[in-house]
Formats: sequence, C-alpha cells, structure tokens
Amino acid sequence: MNMLKFLHKVSMKKDKKELLRDKIFLNLQKYFEIQQSESVFIPGKSTVQYAGAVYDHKELQAMTEVMLKGWFGLGEQGELLEKELAEYLGSKKAFLVNSGSSADLVAVSALMSYQFPEHLNPGDEVITPACTFPTVVSAIVHCGLVPVFIDVDLETLNPIPEDIEKAITKKTKLILLVHTLGNPNDMDPIMKIAKDHNLYVIEDNCDALGSTYKGKKTGTFGILSAESFYPAHHMTTAGEGGAVFLNDMRFLRIVQSLREWGRACWCGASGGDVNGVCGVRFNYKIDGIPYDHKYIWSNLGYNLKPIEIQAAMGRVQLTKVERFIEKRKYNFQKLQSFFKKYEKYFVLPKAMPASDPSWFAYPITIRDDAPFDRFTFTQYLEEAKIQTRPLFAGNITRQPILKHVSYIVKGSLVNSDRIFLRTFFIGVYPGLTDSHIEYMTSTVEKFLKKYV
Repeated sequence: MNMLKFLHKVSMKKDKKELLRDKIFLNLQKYFEIQQSESVFIPGKSTVQYAGAVYDHKELQAMTEVMLKGWFGLGEQGELLEKELAEYLGSKKAFLVNSGSSADLVAVSALMSYQFPEHLNPGDEVITPACTFPTVVSAIVHCGLVPVFIDVDLETLNPIPEDIEKAITKKTKLILLVHTLGNPNDMDPIMKIAKDHNLYVIEDNCDALGSTYKGKKTGTFGILSAESFYPAHHMTTAGEGGAVFLNDMRFLRIVQSLREWGRACWCGASGGDVNGVCGVRFNYKIDGIPYDHKYIWSNLGYNLKPIEIQAAMGRVQLTKVERFIEKRKYNFQKLQSFFKKYEKYFVLPKAMPASDPSWFAYPITIRDDAPFDRFTFTQYLEEAKIQTRPLFAGNITRQPILKHVSYIVKGSLVNSDRIFLRTFFIGVYPGLTDSHIEYMTSTVEKFLKKYV
C-alpha cells in the first residue's frame, strides 16, 4: 500500500511538471505573438536591417526544453543537428563549432595535422581572393601558411579560374575559396585546376548555405568546408555558431579532435556510461603507463564547441531554411529588377550561368564615372534608416593588420581596389517584407533624381 502511495505521488509530481512545462511553452508562444503584433514597420523611422535572425516561438520552446533538462554541453540535439546538416548539404559528416571563423580555422588546421598523411607544412602557399572576410586570412596565417591574394571579377565578386591557375607555384598546396555573398564560384574549372595541379580546395560557405552549382550544393566540392550560423546568415544557432563539413572521412577524428581540445578520444559517451561507447576508455597507455583516453591529446587543438541550446535552435531553423532561402531570392530579384534601370551608375551582381545563388545580400558597385561616391550614397541611405555594409574587408591587403603579415599578391588587384572604394551591400534577408523593399527602392530613387 505504501508503495502505491509513493508511485501515486511520483505520478502527481510528474503530471505537475508536465503541466508547468506546457504552461511555459504556451506563455512563450503568447509572448512572441504579442511581440510580433507590436512590430510595425514605419518608413523613415523603423530601421531596415541589412540582416537579422528570423525565428518564432518554436525556436524558443526548443531552447527552453534543453534548459529544463539541465544539460547544456553538446549532446543529443547536437548529434541530431550534425546529422541533419550533413544530409541537407550532401556532405559525409558535419561537426558543429562556435562560429564560421572557427570553422575556417579547424578546416585549415585539419590539413596541417600530422594525422593526415598528405598534410600541409608551414610556408606552403594558399591561393585566396583579396576581397574576403578577415578570419579567412587569419586561419591561413595562424597555421603558418602563406596567403597568396588574387583579384576578383567585379560582377560575380569571385576569382576568375584563369587567375587562380596563374598564381600556382611549386609551393601552392591549397585553394581557399569564398562563395561571396552567396554567389557560387565557377566550380568546374576550379576543381579541374585543383586536380591537374594536385591541390586541395576548402570552401568558405558561410554566406552561401543552400547555393548550388549545376544542382550540387556549394560546400560539397572541396575536401572540407566551413559554415556560419551568425544571425546575419541563412540560419542561426542562438546568435553564434558554425559547422565544419567533411567530404573526406579521413578527417573524421582530426576535426573532432581539433574542436575538442585536441583530445584523442573520439567515441563520446552513451547512456551515461563512464567508459564511453568504446568501453575501453581506461585501457590506453602512454609510454607503457595506463592513462585515461579522454585525457590523451593527439593534436594541438582548441575548445570550439557550441552548446546544446544552440543546437536545439538550429534544428528548428534548419526546417525553415528552404523557406528563408526562397525569400532571400525573392527580395534579391526585386532589387535586381529595380537597379537594372540605373545600370549607368552601378555594376550589378551577376551569377554564373550554371549556378543558383542563395543570396546573403544585394551588392552594389558604383561605377567609376558615376556623379556620386559610395560615402555620399551610403550616408544618404543610413540617414534614411537603411543599413549598409561595405564588402567586408574590401581589398584586405589595404587593411591595417596586413601590414604585419607576410603575404604574396599575384597579378593586379584593380577590381579589389574598386570594391574597396566603391562597393557596399544592402539586405535581402527573410525578415524584409515588400514594404521594406519598396521603401528602399523609393529612397534610392529620391537620391538618384539629383543626378538623372
């Protein structure tokens, strides 16, 4: 009888917890709905963001579920998101990290690992575009490699394959591509060049989740690729986050080790088993001395893991990513149709015929003979509450940090200089409605009336 009373109390407590959980979830939904109803766009007063996270109560509920369970380190949600990301992209494996910049660092570091038989060595050269994001270069330099900068095309904002081939020397080992603002590089000739010269390719796919080239998703051409889940990008994992994608399973243990302090242990834990999945955690030795495998280090690694809460949000975001991408394409096309009327002032973005970009933003380059400059134009837009951004570092060789870095330039960087001086972008992210786009275009028209 006492046992029955005990079980009844346990059942009542469980029911009470579930009722409270359901109430929390319902209140989160109500809160979000009220917040959304209060969010009204007022032209000229509301900020038109260049980017931002788009989410609803489902992401909040997923994150809350993890918090209620009380395990914040990567676990079940992380494993599921890694599996789902790899399936979405079409890669062999994905490892979550804490940012796209960390993903670049891990990808390049993996090629340097002694555990990879054909590893790179300090002093080897890496061909990469001069118009880039700074942490792409950081990954190269921190690994002791030498960045070799080449120019980009003014319309695609990506390197021309012929320029890549001209930059190859006996020291060249890697091509680190960036699919700029979601626009795929011309992958067939680039991969042929890489094969002909026995070079590796890493793709920085941070701007380009969902972009395709001849029906194949970017991020699956190179041996490794990097993705970002910063709020500005195509999906987010609670503010920060990223992933390294493997297209060669020789990097499985290397990438995991680099992400997790450089430890040798790779199997993780299952069902709370202290010995891990392998069951032989304490059977390893160093110099004949028994040693816990979780505390044997095989790489000079980092702690670059995100947390379980982020993975929970990412799983919900991934179910929406195709819808997000379609909205980005829709907004991009509306801006492209508008700006085509003013091509005498602007160099407009162009995609390769075989590609289908998942656009990060809408880039605009002011022509050399335009009667206004970037500063004048962007100041006007910013004063009208329309956010603008330059194309990241522009020509990165002009940035202060490159004064303290050894690098090589192959060919002229004339277009990179134009981009440094004349290029900026505005938003196409899925949080922008037709009202936002119409306000943006009408504001541009008002500016251009002075010069028509």
